Amino acid sequence: MRAWSSERIESLLAEDVPHGDLTTHLLGIGDRPGRMRFQMRRPGVVCGIEVAAQLVTQAGGAAQVVRPTGTRVAAGDLLLEASGTAGALHQAWKVAQTLVEYLSGIATATAAMVDAARAVSPDIAVVTTRKTFPGNKAAMIEAIRAGGAEPHRLGLSETVLVFPEHRAFLADPLAAIARLRAAAPEKRIVVEVDTLEGVRAILPAGPDILQCEKMTPAEIAAVVADVAAAGSPARVAAAGGVNAGNAADYARAGAHILVSSAPYWAAPADVKVTLEAA
Repeated sequence: MRAWSSERIESLLAEDVPHGDLTTHLLGIGDRPGRMRFQMRRPGVVCGIEVAAQLVTQAGGAAQVVRPTGTRVAAGDLLLEASGTAGALHQAWKVAQTLVEYLSGIATATAAMVDAARAVSPDIAVVTTRKTFPGNKAAMIEAIRAGGAEPHRLGLSETVLVFPEHRAFLADPLAAIARLRAAAPEKRIVVEVDTLEGVRAILPAGPDILQCEKMTPAEIAAVVADVAAAGSPARVAAAGGVNAGNAADYARAGAHILVSSAPYWAAPADVKVTLEAA
């Protein structure tokens, strides 16, 4: 995982420790040497541990990453070792732990979806939407990549995706799609549809990808069949409600791409942190 800027690290610490650690200060233990360890309580995929190490360092301690981002770990595996004063370790502790838990939870959920889908269709693409929590896109994209997925769209500026909400403003959607292809020949044209009738209506426009919103696996299989019957090279993407529990069903139905927001809402991983006097 790439390093975060020192300004961003400092802002995370300042948010949690704006005026020093009152408890550690009043106990008079801030200068005592200590050690800290991060361990995963359950199997999962690690993400964010390098940033945890940066937080420790910025607080005045020293840290060594044992299991880097993207590593699949077993319960009890050591992720990070740190040393420093009790004051430094306590300042970094909760911010670092929480960040690793959230990002590792996303990475673990992503890996579960990828594993389920590719057990059926090894070449299927698993991608995630742009519905990241505002202000945290970079970190969440790192997490889904750690789990084996890629971003579907990083934002509105990079991809052409025609929603029904766009077509509501168009007198002739088929002609509009032809104009898109002429205006942006280097871009793939993705069109979202939510019914079989919608698929059949839009296929003559020659979309590169049909993004099928909230269709069942059986409906996806029907879309795949319609695309093949039309002799279209369009790829079929299943989107809306796709998760680790049904990824295999969508892969089995013939989807080429799975589009999901589910990993972003995963439960955090459970990271055990041990602090002790050195």
